Amino acid sequence: MAQSGDPEAGRVLAGQCRTCHGLDGLARIPVAPNIGGEPAPYLERQLRAFRSGERVNEMMSVVASSLSDEQIADLAAWYAAHRAVATLEADPAEAPDLCTSCHGTDGLSVVEEVPNLAGESNIYIETQLKAFRSGKRMSEVMTPIAQDLSDAEMRAVADWYAAVGLEIEEQ
Repeated sequence: MAQSGDPEAGRVLAGQCRTCHGLDGLARIPVAPNIGGEPAPYLERQLRAFRSGERVNEMMSVVASSLSDEQIADLAAWYAAHRAVATLEADPAEAPDLCTSCHGTDGLSVVEEVPNLAGESNIYIETQLKAFRSGKRMSEVMTPIAQDLSDAEMRAVADWYAAVGLEIEEQ
């Protein structure tokens, strides 16, 4: 259950996140997602999934295992207090049709429960798609979509969203 977090307390906690995700939520390494500007409920759900073991990642599972519900809400509030700004330079007609109804043409989510993909590294996006396809990561929506994608189609989606410019602004 989502609760309202304290962004200032989250800023302090985000010090432990900055090496991978940046203090502003702009990822510093290609295997970590950008999290600045994501909706707080989405961030909370992901942190809880890492904490419970429902979602597994070598680093995130360890980090999340020690977070309380309040700390999760605070971190989510801090990163959600930022605004993601996408710059699309390609022809929008070339956007991956299968993805745009949820993730947007420019990679900014149009559904609160769905992450932004703008500016994510193609390595991160492709890795997540393959995790959905293999069942390593489960989603009622993404698993069946990913199961129908070839490696080439996954790479095309990953390359599209990786090419979108992304800035994270503190609000």
